[in-house]
Amino acid sequence: MKRLFVFIIILLFISNNYTSQTSINKFEFSSDLEQISLWTKNNMPDQLGTRKAEIITDKGSVTNVSNPRLIIHRPKKPNGTAILVVSGGGYAHIELGKESTPTANWLQSEGVTAFELIYRLPQEGWKTTNVPFEDAQRAMRMIRSSAKNYGIDPHKIGILGFSAGGHLAGMIATQPNKKFYKPIDSKDSLSARPDFVGLIYPVISMLPPNNKTHAFKSILGVNPSTSEEIEFSVERQANAHTPPTFLAQAMDDPISPVENSILMDNALKKVNVPVEMHLFQTGGHGWGMGKKGSEVAVWPGIFKVWGENNGFWK
Repeated sequence: MKRLFVFIIILLFISNNYTSQTSINKFEFSSDLEQISLWTKNNMPDQLGTRKAEIITDKGSVTNVSNPRLIIHRPKKPNGTAILVVSGGGYAHIELGKESTPTANWLQSEGVTAFELIYRLPQEGWKTTNVPFEDAQRAMRMIRSSAKNYGIDPHKIGILGFSAGGHLAGMIATQPNKKFYKPIDSKDSLSARPDFVGLIYPVISMLPPNNKTHAFKSILGVNPSTSEEIEFSVERQANAHTPPTFLAQAMDDPISPVENSILMDNALKKVNVPVEMHLFQTGGHGWGMGKKGSEVAVWPGIFKVWGENNGFWK
């Protein structure tokens, strides 16, 4: 009987310890983080019908977005720099847990005011597939309009995107004046152009042979025209007004071929836009901040130095 009692106690200890560990690994929004909606219910463009409830998995993957918004990570001592952080997920879900949340937390620790973007997904019943671009463009303008409130220099507002979020960031950076939506208030008179751009293992091109990504299917469907592929290929939109750009990608990326970054690097050089590209031998895709000890884990430090050298980061 005594042995049975001891055995039960051990089982309870193991169970409690396991529960504690799994709960720590679950993704949760910090309750003290401010969140700001990009639109009101009545002025959101391209809305259609009743929306399903938003889903956030315990790994931080988001779907059914009906309230596009900014999650604000405010540092105790803002250094004047702000960055809109955009996760990927093939425009089918948003990888907060792997990408934007840990990155925003790191930026916050460095004095940067980080804004995580929760954007609408194109295949979730909206009138058009332009909804991510509408949300990202609106987000840039809202950040700029609130610069004074958050201790931000309005000339030091960047955008940082991962994978499909890199495509979204690139589209906004190269076409800040494109009318993705009709203006709704005074904020929309402000520039949506970021002052600097970071593209991490980005989807860039929608043209062959790089048109096999999930992002391509989510935005353009099955049989788009060549003109549509060109319209949504970031490298084809690059121009002399594109902001200074930082690129980082692994050469063994199986999802978004490394040619995406190379195409963007070449396109920016042709129009004399400052660009810095870092290609890693290994790393694959979806590494976020990078696993400790991995080759790609150095990118945040390199990005910070690049920002400092270009005057965007104190």
